[in-house]
Amino acid sequence: MADYKHTLNLPQTDFPMRGNLPEREPEMLKFWQENRIYEKQREAFAGRKKFILHDGPPYANGVIHVGHALNKTLKDIITKSRHFMGFDSPYVPGWDCHGLPIEQKVEQQLGKPGVKVDAATFRAACRKYAAEQVKLQKAGFIRMGVFGFWDKPYLTMNFKTEGGIVRALREIVKNGHIVRGFKPINWCFDCGSSLAEAEVEYQDKESYSIDVRFAVQDVADLLKRMNCQVQTDAVDVIIWTTTPWTLPSNVAVVIHPEFSYALVEAEGRFFIVAEELLPSLKARWQSESEWTVHARVAGKALEKLRLQHPFVERDSLLINGDYVSLDTGTGCVHTAPAHGADDYEVCKKYPELPFVSYVMADGVFSSDAPLVAGQHVSKADGQIIDTLKENNRLQHLSKIKHSYPHCWRHKSPTIFRATTQWFVSMEKAGLRDDALAGLDKVEFTPQWGKPRLMDMIAKRPDWCISRQRYWGVPMCFVVHKESNELHPDILNIMEKAAAKIDEAGIEAWFDLALEELIPAEDLPHYEKLNDVLDVWFDSGTTHYTVLEQRLELCSPADLYLEGSDQHRGWFHSSLLTGAAIHQRPPYKGLLTHGFTVDEQGRKMSKSLGNVVDPNQVIKQMGADILRLWVSSADYSAEVSLSDNILKQRAEAYRRIRNTCRFLLANLHDFDPAQHQVAFEDMVALDRYAVALAADLQEKLISLYERYEFHTIYQLLFNFCSVSMGGFYLDVIKDRQYTVATNTPARRSAQTAIYHILEAMVRWIAPILSFTAEEIWQHLPGERAESVFLTTFYEGLQGLGDSPFTESDWQQFLQLREAVNAELEKVRNEGLIKSGLEAALHIALPSEQYQVISRFGEELHFGLIVSQVHLQEAAQRSISVQKAQGQKCERCWHYLPDVGSHSEHPTLCSRCIENVDGAGETRAFL
Repeated sequence: MADYKHTLNLPQTDFPMRGNLPEREPEMLKFWQENRIYEKQREAFAGRKKFILHDGPPYANGVIHVGHALNKTLKDIITKSRHFMGFDSPYVPGWDCHGLPIEQKVEQQLGKPGVKVDAATFRAACRKYAAEQVKLQKAGFIRMGVFGFWDKPYLTMNFKTEGGIVRALREIVKNGHIVRGFKPINWCFDCGSSLAEAEVEYQDKESYSIDVRFAVQDVADLLKRMNCQVQTDAVDVIIWTTTPWTLPSNVAVVIHPEFSYALVEAEGRFFIVAEELLPSLKARWQSESEWTVHARVAGKALEKLRLQHPFVERDSLLINGDYVSLDTGTGCVHTAPAHGADDYEVCKKYPELPFVSYVMADGVFSSDAPLVAGQHVSKADGQIIDTLKENNRLQHLSKIKHSYPHCWRHKSPTIFRATTQWFVSMEKAGLRDDALAGLDKVEFTPQWGKPRLMDMIAKRPDWCISRQRYWGVPMCFVVHKESNELHPDILNIMEKAAAKIDEAGIEAWFDLALEELIPAEDLPHYEKLNDVLDVWFDSGTTHYTVLEQRLELCSPADLYLEGSDQHRGWFHSSLLTGAAIHQRPPYKGLLTHGFTVDEQGRKMSKSLGNVVDPNQVIKQMGADILRLWVSSADYSAEVSLSDNILKQRAEAYRRIRNTCRFLLANLHDFDPAQHQVAFEDMVALDRYAVALAADLQEKLISLYERYEFHTIYQLLFNFCSVSMGGFYLDVIKDRQYTVATNTPARRSAQTAIYHILEAMVRWIAPILSFTAEEIWQHLPGERAESVFLTTFYEGLQGLGDSPFTESDWQQFLQLREAVNAELEKVRNEGLIKSGLEAALHIALPSEQYQVISRFGEELHFGLIVSQVHLQEAAQRSISVQKAQGQKCERCWHYLPDVGSHSEHPTLCSRCIENVDGAGETRAFL
């Protein structure tokens, strides 16, 4: 028996079936680095239209975690996909390097600055620690396959960037947005500093809940206002609070001007509360006596009624405020302007009210504080409550769990405390209006981000930008010793300071003598401030210090991309500084992604044991598996990750890889320059396969433009498993393997494969970057050094004047699906083992028959059976029989002529033509 194996065109490739990514990916990294692929990409695309994704700087503290992996991979997919669209899309990574977390780490090593170590040494240690963390994280991001200017990142602690931050503040001062204020801000005792809104998180806390009686001083006046004739000489206004320690600073009680307030008699006492809350108060106080409402009046009628403070010789004024709600409490709100933002704002409308502030920076009451002098606020509640009891002023006492502000780093409760700080005013020069107007022109992905951020801007108070810390950019303010007003020449002073910082970093400010900044005659009256800027100001001004300074970038950026928490963080601070400096946002688009959770939707934590370490995933499975997970996730909500999910993505990766491997293996003897078949001369099925790829490419580019990566993942997987593996590649195996090597029929299939793979390697490159580069190195023909030096493939075509339309092919695929179902039935019954043992008898209605019959004698190749008998009928029917004839040793079809050829008794006539003749011709399949 002759051996015909050598006559077959069996697939061959060095491209391995197993990805073995943990070992192979470092080889790709080495190739990119040694051959300067990113630098060559930037050189090749210089001058093209720019697409700038500005990197929101991660904090330089700790190894990368799964949130970093999600964020950086999304950014990399976007910049790479824009590159393939033909844009100049540089990526400049950055790091946020100042601030409290680094101070904490260094303090653990060296001790408190100013106590255990001098400030200059402490700042130097902070800079060194931040640099070490940057190096650590950078290595992690590079290993993930993220392209960027890793040798030239931006760091907020670079000297010129630090100088630029001072200049950004100078611009905001020049534009009239900076104010000094003695007002309440969030204060952390552990930090010893004010906190920005983004540095505050809310956690449950147990607190005292007390209802306190404030006596009305002029009861006759009250009764007159309420038009009430009841006989009493004592009436109380009852407030509710969960912060008894703030009562020493009370100067007012706020009621809503439009709510109805009732004069109630119960248990021998008269009191005033919001009428709507009477049922809930009666239940809370567990009162079983009869409650009688003697009068009711709108809150505006009681404005400026004088009350007596419950334990301090001080009046407390009844005033009106629209923010009072009826959700909890009594409808009468205890007000201490030193300890609440709403309290502060409402009391400003009543200039006769005193501003009382007793709490010092360490949380201890000052010596002039009534009742609690020298005590810490955390210890004062008990004594205040005891005093209220003694004075018969405590109506009700309980404990509640409620949401309370905590320092995001120390996890300790904060307080609102009045201090002298510097603020970016939301109103003074129209910043709020400019910011809101700018947001109307920003493209949000997903759309829910827009109302969220706009609501935050609409409601936010002035931004406190001053901090009493060591490791940060100094504000470079010189102020009058008595008035605290900025020096008249402050803009020139700040520019002088910025120039010094450009050369020597922030330490230059602290070393700078005042006489270098102001005239000699001003020296006795002015002083330097050593307050540093809120760290969110550092990152929030990178549009000014980075985008506007680096030649490869520009402002505004096309896109900012961060987690959903950055609506109150980087997105927020960047918007405010952009509006304050340029009266516009620094970004054209905002993309928000959710947080990573486990498969059950639980937040990842060490205690639950559900933390996924990206470094371990890369070590065990490879970065491309992690990148494929990112692409598959709907990032608009929380993003699930677990070992099980990663295993599923690894299976999907294998499908994509093996599809590409099959395509490569069938190009082993294909030279595009010699063997490529013109599109109009290709077999109809091959033209259809290329048209499918062309249609898919159009969809994929649109999805890349809209950042819909999870749909890209689904379409790519579907293309590999259904369009290719489930149909086209299955059908062409016979033609590819058995047709004579150099026939147009075989070269046509190879041409289609070549076009598809040229396109596909680029489709997957933004996501599976390592694998795409590996495929690229195995593709035939002359080509660029790297896939990342190309753009999306332009060699695909639609069906054009092909003999079969898209509708025709859909009818064929419907028939094929029905045939496969029948074949499966008879296989299960044991009649046949494979489709090639079958002969089909197919009857089709006229319209479908007219399409399918055009495939003629080639139809059986498309249905992968040995024989097909087709006829026209009123309705469709399909029957399966054993094929007549013997099995051809070479093509495995069962045909009657096998055994009738003397020279090749085990072959069919078709195979003989392919072995000894010119090779068979195919037109359709």
